[in-house]
Amino acid sequence: MKSGKPQATPLLMERYELKYTIPPSLIRPIADFVAVCCKKEPHSQASATGFYRVNNIYMDTPGYLFLRMRREGAEKRFNMRIRSYGDTPGLPYFLEIKQKWNQVIKKYRARVTDRNWYRAYTQPGYRIMESDTDEQEIRNRQRFERMVYTYNAQPKIFTQYRRLAWVSEVDTYARVTFDVNLRYMTIDGYHPVPREHDLISCDSETCFDPGCSVILELKCYAAAVPFWMIDLIRHFQLRRRSFSKYLNGVQALFGNGGGDGLSRVPVF
Repeated sequence: MKSGKPQATPLLMERYELKYTIPPSLIRPIADFVAVCCKKEPHSQASATGFYRVNNIYMDTPGYLFLRMRREGAEKRFNMRIRSYGDTPGLPYFLEIKQKWNQVIKKYRARVTDRNWYRAYTQPGYRIMESDTDEQEIRNRQRFERMVYTYNAQPKIFTQYRRLAWVSEVDTYARVTFDVNLRYMTIDGYHPVPREHDLISCDSETCFDPGCSVILELKCYAAAVPFWMIDLIRHFQLRRRSFSKYLNGVQALFGNGGGDGLSRVPVF
């Protein structure tokens, strides 16, 4: 039985993220399949098409350490990003750290509403002004700031895509998302609003399997994989694969090792 209770995004969680690339023709059948136990999340409910914009500023070190760990398949790795929503994104923005250890993702997330939030990473000593009292949210913001200064992390790549998202109404946490129209641009500052004329569309022929231009992600707590999610994988004979939006953005914008310092880093 559906609970009808909205599912909030946890501030700290350990989860599985199962990724697949599928043809656009499978979006509707898979959405119909999950609709039995899921509903569209609020962003999708508010959109006439169900799809909404997701914007990310990906951070990395001057030597692209995070990217190198990803390329080398490090058992323990992480990335940092600043997420926003909508065609003309405004506050709040969301600071996110995603750590991967083997197959488990540990995600830290905190919102910022301070108009001068970026000063915390450009002016040592500046403190983000927030009125919330949630201890986990405060710790997550502090963790993000520590990592910025520890690794000298800086904005590198801006990614944007349109997402259709479903959330489970029978599980504590489970999500199904479809991402399309992936685009990138280089970025050298904390600018959540993209420069439309600079965005470059993802090359489907080099990034995706033939005919499969949609990124499907199944997300759930690592300790509780829903049976309906397993049935979904079996019913549509989905084959799991790796797909990094950040990595593909770097390849699209800089090629195989050229530009912006990548030629000095053994990434590709």
